[in-house]
Amino acid sequence: MTSKTLDLRIDILQEDRLATKITDQWLQWDMRRNTWKATREEVRRYVYATDTTQTTNSQLPWKNKTTIPKLCHIRDNLYSNYTSVLFPSRKWLVWEANEYDSSSPAKRDAIVNYMAWAIEQPSFKHEMDRIILDYIDFGNCFATVDWVDERVMQPDGRTQAGYIGPSIRRIDPLAIVMNPTADSFSSSPKIIKTIVSRGEVKKMLESMSTPDNKEEYQVLYDYLQGIRRNAAQVGAGDWVQKDHLYQMDGFTSFRDYLMSDFVEILTFYGDIYDEERDILLQNHVITVVDRHKIIGKRPNPTFFGTPPIFHSPWRLRQDNLWGMGPLDNLVGMQYRLDHVENMRADVVDLTTYPVQLITGFVEDYLWQPGGKIYASDEGKVELLQPNAQVLNANFELGQLEMKMEEIAGAPKEAMGFRTPGEKTKFEVQTLQNAASRVFQNKIKQFEEQIVEPLLNAMLELARRNLTGATTIKVFDDDLKIAAFESLTVQDITGVGRIRPIAARHFAEQANLIQNLTNLAGSGLWPVVQPHFSGIKLAKLFETAFDICDYEIVMPYIALAEQADAQKMAGALSEQVVMALGTATGRGTDYDLSALNYAQAAQGAQQTPAPQPQAPTPPQPQPRANPQPMTPGAPQ
Repeated sequence: MTSKTLDLRIDILQEDRLATKITDQWLQWDMRRNTWKATREEVRRYVYATDTTQTTNSQLPWKNKTTIPKLCHIRDNLYSNYTSVLFPSRKWLVWEANEYDSSSPAKRDAIVNYMAWAIEQPSFKHEMDRIILDYIDFGNCFATVDWVDERVMQPDGRTQAGYIGPSIRRIDPLAIVMNPTADSFSSSPKIIKTIVSRGEVKKMLESMSTPDNKEEYQVLYDYLQGIRRNAAQVGAGDWVQKDHLYQMDGFTSFRDYLMSDFVEILTFYGDIYDEERDILLQNHVITVVDRHKIIGKRPNPTFFGTPPIFHSPWRLRQDNLWGMGPLDNLVGMQYRLDHVENMRADVVDLTTYPVQLITGFVEDYLWQPGGKIYASDEGKVELLQPNAQVLNANFELGQLEMKMEEIAGAPKEAMGFRTPGEKTKFEVQTLQNAASRVFQNKIKQFEEQIVEPLLNAMLELARRNLTGATTIKVFDDDLKIAAFESLTVQDITGVGRIRPIAARHFAEQANLIQNLTNLAGSGLWPVVQPHFSGIKLAKLFETAFDICDYEIVMPYIALAEQADAQKMAGALSEQVVMALGTATGRGTDYDLSALNYAQAAQGAQQTPAPQPQAPTPPQPQPRANPQPMTPGAPQ
């Protein structure tokens, strides 16, 4: 029995050297960012705080615990502005081909329509919102792509329809580590920690699609079924030393972790040297379970040559891949806001309800207006008034809040507040462009490092996993109708890239409209007007004003409406004339009475009808006197 138990423990904890090497690397990189994680926790405490007891302001001696949620306000303002600029319209991407065969209109429309259909799924917007919040809260956001199959097999054998295609997935910044001293994020090895349950693994296995790592899921499920069953037979005392070696986050011991329904997976991406086999594994994906067992080791199947994992820092650091967030520098200013606010509130409280100094014997009394105090000859009660002049000090809290907004890259002009002073249109436009440069730079950085790589990775994943024909919904902007199109892998395969054009800041749009308006009012307009298309200009204004859904702009629609208006005006004029010619029956405006009508009819009968007369023969016209002939004149 003892040998059997010993063999069982060896089987359970049989380690892979490559797996332990990956685990050690995870522990080292994660431990070296403890200070960074502590800073992230402090920022999040201030963002979600309801009073100062939940923040570092709790160390202050003030009785009032009010917190001014300025960090939360700045975070919400940045989030709303980022989302509105990134996704201003329904179609915000274009296909740029790198070869002639991929530049055909049919190829371009097929790729754009497929990607537009994929990003219109609710999961895309939901995940993108979470990635944007990571960009603000952590100063670092990570994302990747997955193949999703939402079809469900019913008990009667029928298949319930669902979305099949690529989707984006947010990666928790606390669940990924990398080499922060690498030249770039794409060249750095990466390790991602995932916590899944056996039910989730079973759901992945029963998916109707075949993802790249389905074999790993099957090995993982079989491993979980065996090790969790065998772990229950081992005594708790046998795991004492293993608890220190395999410390699992969120569990008191390694045995408790094995007895749970969850499993920790470490997925390595990049290049690693295998000492046992003396092989350098380049661009590999290695899956480690329970920090000691390898269940998958395969080359990266993507066409890009690098893992489809993307990272964008908000504020770049020199020689460090971990970026800095927009709220990091504002924690101290938030601390001062709460400190001054609660100090002033305490001074007001002490002024209106001062501290009482009791000397000698004084009976218990109720401190209220009109109250009575009974004391001995030596007893007395004095009120210690604080120096209320401190309330007159100018703490400049309003300017401090304005400065915090500007530091975070959210200027007042972008939030709808106008700075004081009279300005011309050019001055307003110049100030808006200058004030929003930080905002434009950060949103452009996010678009180039996250949105564009994700879209191209989604298209690449669709090319590898799409089988057969897929029917997508396409909206025709010209006909304003929705149609359905069937696409295959060949239809969406081309050499080029998807480029988003969504980050059009309102200042850029306003600058464009302002320039066109100035051109139309200048002396150059008569010269260049023959070369401008009125329909194209109308489409430009429709896009700039974001009024495409209202269907206002149509070619020559004003002429047709004017013609209809003229027809309607003519018809109404005829109705007015007819109404004026009809007696109203009021006053002298009435029709003939019955008696007058009979007299008029009788008079008409007595009047003889006119007899026809013979036609009068034509009378000869008098001839003018002939002039005498002049000799020599022509006859």
